[in-house]
Amino acid sequence: MRLSRLTFTIGLILLSILTGSVDAQTSNAFNQRDDTYRLLGLKRSIEAYETARADYERQQQLFDSDLITRLQLDQARTRYIDAEVNYQQSLLAVLFEKQYITVENAVKYQASDGRKHVRLTIANTSGGSAELRKLVNIDDKLFRALQPDVINNIYVSILNDDQSIVSQPYESKIGRLKYGEPAELDFVLLQDLDAVTISIIYANGNQRAMKIFLQKDASVNRVLVQSEQFSQEVELGKTASFDLTLELFSGVSNTFSLEVVNLPAQIGRYFKGQGGSVRLSQVKFTESARTKRASLEISLPDRPSGEVSIDRAIPFYVLIIPRKQAGSISDLHTRAWTESELDALEIGYVRLELVPQGKGELVVRLPQLYHAIDADEAASMTLEVLNEGSHRVDNIEVRVDLPLNWTKLIDPQNVPSVEIGRDARINLAFTPPDDIAPGKYEIRVRTSGISDGQPISAEDKTVTVEIRTETNLFSTILIVVLLLGLVGGIVIYGVRLSRH
Repeated sequence: MRLSRLTFTIGLILLSILTGSVDAQTSNAFNQRDDTYRLLGLKRSIEAYETARADYERQQQLFDSDLITRLQLDQARTRYIDAEVNYQQSLLAVLFEKQYITVENAVKYQASDGRKHVRLTIANTSGGSAELRKLVNIDDKLFRALQPDVINNIYVSILNDDQSIVSQPYESKIGRLKYGEPAELDFVLLQDLDAVTISIIYANGNQRAMKIFLQKDASVNRVLVQSEQFSQEVELGKTASFDLTLELFSGVSNTFSLEVVNLPAQIGRYFKGQGGSVRLSQVKFTESARTKRASLEISLPDRPSGEVSIDRAIPFYVLIIPRKQAGSISDLHTRAWTESELDALEIGYVRLELVPQGKGELVVRLPQLYHAIDADEAASMTLEVLNEGSHRVDNIEVRVDLPLNWTKLIDPQNVPSVEIGRDARINLAFTPPDDIAPGKYEIRVRTSGISDGQPISAEDKTVTVEIRTETNLFSTILIVVLLLGLVGGIVIYGVRLSRH
């Protein structure tokens, strides 16, 4: 009786061992669709792992009771380890497949030093911790060890359309990014762009490149104004053009007034739209056009004055004010503004500079350009040099191109300077040589000077000098007497004929 009971017990144990082995082998069966549906494959591998572990624990108890051999225990242990490895591989495949990083915000703004920045908010959107643990009932200790809600070693950079890095730092690293805890990065833009590519490399080599349009910092109600030609030298009587780039940073207003302050009243000014002749006084931005271009046209007077002096810089400001705020500033054009006062208004502005420049203009006057002289005389004249420009003319010289062997007298040889609107007189005398032949001779007069370090010249003048032919006085008298006698004879002869 006891023998039969022992035999029955051993049979049950063997049946249990065989059943556990078959179940473990069956649970580990691979389904090729597990690679496509990895989450379902993870469920399958978890069940196989739990079955193999339970089987190994039973085999261990039987081995401790000397009911199975070491080989059987090792086989159960091998099945358990294989199932554990399959489970861990499936878990890692699901975790890495679900790892995902996105850019929540990309805001472009201007810092106090005038440089453009981009503020990026990077988020881990994997969201694997709670949902995945609940779905597959994963052991907390193992799940925490794998840290599915953490992505390590994230590298971020900003690129332009040519895939060149246009940010400083060139690349920024986030060592650890946890789900639900976004990280903020700040870059200096080395190239002023409205659309950039955000390059992200993370985890086991995953890479994302997103072309995004930068948001504008709408926390301030202003327009950023910039000009590449912020300082210009312009001649009096001329017109200067300052290019303006207007970039909206506002979540409140979209219509702004354009104004100029601290510019003398003698200087004309008006705004124009890009590529057109239409004058502007206001600009309006839209959602699709948050950057506009315009120009400021400046007209200088013809002559300097107390407020417009040669070589003295005139600083002024271009303001862009929200339309509703513009009407409340009553003394906008009746006082001189400082940067601190403009900052207090919380408006957009840019400081520009105008340096009036003058240029002398010589006008030469010669009342008589034709002279008739005898061979032993000199052609004398007075030359007037007038400065009709907008700058003093220095070191005025007169040069002449004389015929062969003629001599000249220029007094004075050099005029030190002629102020604006003033003139100077220079005496000229041209003497022909002793053996000069009768006829007409041309002399070119050239006048030049220096104005503001630049050479200038007046229009050349050409003087014609005629040398008269010498005559004999006795021969002239004899000819006159003969002519008078001839005329008298004709008259007498005519009277006599009329009497007959």
